[in-house]
Amino acid sequence: MTQRSIVRRVRGMDTADGAGVKLKRVIGQPALDMLDPFLLLDEFRSDQPGDYIEGFPEHPHRGFETVTYMLAGRMQHGDNHGNRGDLGPGSVQWMTAGRGILHSEMPQQEEGLMWGFQLWVNLPATDKMVEPRYQDIPPSDIPLVHPVEGVAVRVIAGELAGAKGPVSAVATEPVYLDIALDAGARFELDLPEGHSAFAYVFDGKAAVVAGESLARSELAVLSKGKTVTFAADESARVLVVAGRPLAEPVARYGPFVMNTPVQIHEAIADFRAGKF
Repeated sequence: MTQRSIVRRVRGMDTADGAGVKLKRVIGQPALDMLDPFLLLDEFRSDQPGDYIEGFPEHPHRGFETVTYMLAGRMQHGDNHGNRGDLGPGSVQWMTAGRGILHSEMPQQEEGLMWGFQLWVNLPATDKMVEPRYQDIPPSDIPLVHPVEGVAVRVIAGELAGAKGPVSAVATEPVYLDIALDAGARFELDLPEGHSAFAYVFDGKAAVVAGESLARSELAVLSKGKTVTFAADESARVLVVAGRPLAEPVARYGPFVMNTPVQIHEAIADFRAGKF
């Protein structure tokens, strides 16, 4: 089997978004603009209310998917179609914005730790104008597997050790795994050979990915291949995400991601005309 290696390393960049929420931007920054089909990866983590309390008030999306994975804290989402829901610890929301939606994500706490991720996944040209939809997934619906001793994996999307993640009908055929490694553990993971893939260390001091030490808040872009090896001298957690690259033109303007500048102008006009 072809082993994947690390072809690029990126550290999260401190920034703010929404109404001033402090976060680390890992994908979607100067060092890594995108990794087809992934457009953005943010980690938000703070126990200081001033860093997150204003949240993400209503804002538009068109042409891609947003994936929110909560580790700690509570957020409430709502949209202009009347959808409402709560995201608590361990829950996932996979939102397909499609042709257009106005969406908000606001904290449901005034103190304590708020910790999680938001990932943006591109949609192919054929799916950019589909009807919006949500996949709201509670923690109880996410399988937890132990493929080898000392390793626990939450399977959000894709399949591992006979368990299938609850995310369904996504065009990029994603794999989304939260891997917890005990000290001294070692694990070989198979990924679809043609998929783009990355690993991001988000807890513990470091993890060993494809034979190289990766520090906390550091992302590894993985080469094409089949198998990638993980290990840890001390306990660590690693986010592993893979998806089928679209190899299509990308036109971006803030919360709109289309294939051409003309389509971006159409998205702005539709938003201003209240057509979302």
